[in-house]
Amino acid sequence: MTPGEHAPDPRGARSPAEFLARLQALKDWSGLTYRELSARAEARGDVLPRSTVANMLSRATLPREELLTAFVRACGTGPAALEEWRTVRRELEGRRGYGDAPDPGEAAPETPEALTPDPHPVPEGRHPDPEGPGPAREQLPASEQLPAPEEPPAPEAPPVWPGAPADEPRNPGPGARFRIRRLLVPAVAVAALVFAGVSVVAFLRDGHTGHPPRTPTAPAAGDVRIRVVGTDFCLGERRGTRSGQVYQVPCAAAGVPLYALAEAGGGRWRIASDHPDYGAGCSGLPSGGRVPDAPYEDSECGDPTRVEEFSLEPYGTPVRGYRIVPAGSATPGGCVTVVGDRAAAWSRLAQAPCAPDAAGQLFDFDRRD
Repeated sequence: MTPGEHAPDPRGARSPAEFLARLQALKDWSGLTYRELSARAEARGDVLPRSTVANMLSRATLPREELLTAFVRACGTGPAALEEWRTVRRELEGRRGYGDAPDPGEAAPETPEALTPDPHPVPEGRHPDPEGPGPAREQLPASEQLPAPEEPPAPEAPPVWPGAPADEPRNPGPGARFRIRRLLVPAVAVAALVFAGVSVVAFLRDGHTGHPPRTPTAPAAGDVRIRVVGTDFCLGERRGTRSGQVYQVPCAAAGVPLYALAEAGGGRWRIASDHPDYGAGCSGLPSGGRVPDAPYEDSECGDPTRVEEFSLEPYGTPVRGYRIVPAGSATPGGCVTVVGDRAAAWSRLAQAPCAPDAAGQLFDFDRRD
């Protein structure tokens, strides 16, 4: 900052775009880089990843108040100036009616099938089923009668297993034994295929997709991509919804939000989230984790009713991945878990009991440049 030069004043902003322009001017006034702003915020106990600041200043929507507070404080303004920035933000938010718009993620009601014209209408007094209500087949003109359904062929006799039927001869001849063997071989083969299919499905549902094992990346402060071990899924949200619910999504599409790890002291971590629509936040559990199946979700940081700190515990020897264990949850013994179909995209994450085999509970923290 230039000595004697006053910090930009937010009170002249008349729109979110003007407000963001003044925030950019505030950064320029501070003379700090994104990395330096992030370090300053961390020293104050705030969470402010440098990528979050860059995204905030590149948008034309109001930042969350928590993000605004961390940014303005890191720029070096005093308490009075900080309160001015907060006041102007609230006035702009109220003027634009932020938060009152319908959820863009809600699906439009489907058109009832009854309103769709039938491309093959049935004449009055007729029933689409020739055997159903309406005139009997014999009462219709021959030209309108549908052909009578053919009688199904008589079912073949079921295979005779040794010792099963009561009328099986005690000493079947060579031909009978040959027929039994001929039936038994394909039956055993089919059973083996079914067993193999069930095993593959179970293997996939346990979170394994046949990917070769990889050495997991240990947690470290900074920008990360959180991957579900043994899959091609990463953590993310569904764009256009406000719930903050976290899902496993294909890693190629897992850019919303962006995540970063921040040390909280005592071996605990905060998982910061940067959403393109809602700004900075933190991953956590609502209501102190009192609900056993509490959703794992992103929301604004600093809510005292949420669990926002985690232990990232290594699992296996050698380490196969890391469990995300809520710190201080009202439901002890829980882990962040992929619930539902673990082999499917958009399965949600929630608090669940830590499993002995850690199925659906192991994560990798890839560094994100």
